[in-house]
Amino acid sequence: MGTRNCTSPASVGSVTVRARFENSSHSLFTDGLRGVLAAHPDAAWHDAGFVARRTGRGSGVALVSGGGSGHEPMHIGFVGAGMLDAACPGLIFTSPNAVQVAAATRAVDTGAGVLHIVKNYTGDVMNFAVARRLAAAPDGDEPAIATDVVLVDDDVATEDTSGPGRRGTAATIVVEKICGAAADEGRALADVAAVGRRVAATARSMSVSFGACIVPGSGAPSFDLPDGQMAFGVGIHGERARDERPAERAEDIVTDLLTRILPGTGLASGGRALVVVNNLGAVTDLETGVLFAEAVKQLSERGIEVERSLVGRFVTALDMAGASLTVVPLDDELVRLWDAPTSAPGWPHAATAPSHTDPLEHARPDDSAADGEPNAWISAWVDRVQQSVSELTELDRKAGDGDFGTNMEAALGHYPLPLRGSDGAVLEAISTAYLVRAGGTSGAVFGTFFTELGRALEADGAGFARGVRAGLDAVQELGGARVGDKTVVDAISPAADVLDGGGSLDEAAAAASEGVAATAGSAASRGRASYLGDTVKGVPDPGALVMSWLFEAAATHR
Repeated sequence: MGTRNCTSPASVGSVTVRARFENSSHSLFTDGLRGVLAAHPDAAWHDAGFVARRTGRGSGVALVSGGGSGHEPMHIGFVGAGMLDAACPGLIFTSPNAVQVAAATRAVDTGAGVLHIVKNYTGDVMNFAVARRLAAAPDGDEPAIATDVVLVDDDVATEDTSGPGRRGTAATIVVEKICGAAADEGRALADVAAVGRRVAATARSMSVSFGACIVPGSGAPSFDLPDGQMAFGVGIHGERARDERPAERAEDIVTDLLTRILPGTGLASGGRALVVVNNLGAVTDLETGVLFAEAVKQLSERGIEVERSLVGRFVTALDMAGASLTVVPLDDELVRLWDAPTSAPGWPHAATAPSHTDPLEHARPDDSAADGEPNAWISAWVDRVQQSVSELTELDRKAGDGDFGTNMEAALGHYPLPLRGSDGAVLEAISTAYLVRAGGTSGAVFGTFFTELGRALEADGAGFARGVRAGLDAVQELGGARVGDKTVVDAISPAADVLDGGGSLDEAAAAASEGVAATAGSAASRGRASYLGDTVKGVPDPGALVMSWLFEAAATHR
């Protein structure tokens, strides 16, 4: 692996890595976002956790998107007239939480409804879905808001997996541009959504990389790739590819990419196409130029005209040394919408406007647990998680994208111990911390489980079994996971069965631990690990492990 694709300030094994321009890995998100917004001519930070246009939209359908940071200029760089009205940034490679998205939705609605443009990642899908449920209900004096959604799932590298399906990648910005122009024409919500879905249905992408990125705070590349090798089909969150092979010439790479991409587009001789060559972060303009030239040449040989193009850095994966290729069929309507003007600074034009600095203060709901008597069993569990962040990060690096440990730290790392208060009160605080501080799939899943467990224990101190079952049911309804999918359900479900049958907490803890052991022998079918097939066998699921610790703490200290 070359040095250009690594960003740790030291060495990882035999790999020499470079330092980042940062104050600390923990502040990179806020410090970097502050600077991005300072250079943005028409964006303002809202303390509910989103960025919206300063000028606002006077009427018509508004557009909201968002996702983990580390992909800049997507999504914040595409906030502006002709594109997005608001963007919700999550932590690095972590989806925004539902509270952020709901707040942004209410803030930009003009009465004509709000369209959510969502990449097909479990955390994004879950949190935007929860936000739409929140927006659909009146909030005090604020009325219910009509919403719709376009799900972008363009990555052909994951279309043959048994998990959530194709990931959403660079076609997202194409949908944002087309829908932004349609909204500016004054179309109704259903019409704007329809044109976005039409684009998403036939847009296809795939990515190739010669080296991994390093998630801030993780201390190691998201996957290992020897010099001279390429990863064919990587993800924009640093997910490794199932196909690793010797590096090829650009001509051969484009041939392989188009072979995978074109069938889903339906393009044939006589077709018209938009081609996007996207820099994942650390390749040069010359390299993306080579890829684009090859794409134009090979499509022309197939009788397909490249009528519009976009080449540059639009959807990055921090500093991954790779690129993605996207092909979208065009017709007269889509060309007109594509050519419509936009003031979004991330679009390829020069922005001229004064800079505005924002403090990026973020108002959070109260998630403290400092009142009352010490709560021994929940404190013991939180302490164990706090002490195990590195272990959890390493497990997720092998089975996912390496961010699980940092997500646990984001949710629980701020708590001084011991936690204080009743079971119900402390679990309510923890559920809020997961939903707001962690976000992503982990935030939605853990936050949902602890909400239900806390409600049961608040109503009846003996309601542990009932709360575990309610939490399990809610988690399964949210994400559809079942036993054997290599998720938290593999630990919770056997423990719930034991408790429902009158078993003890010791027996429930043992059942949960056995469930964790079983995950080591299975391939995942949910979450990002599902994209890796059998390569994750032998690695226990870190989420299930954390849940098993909860039952052990309850058995020992409750």
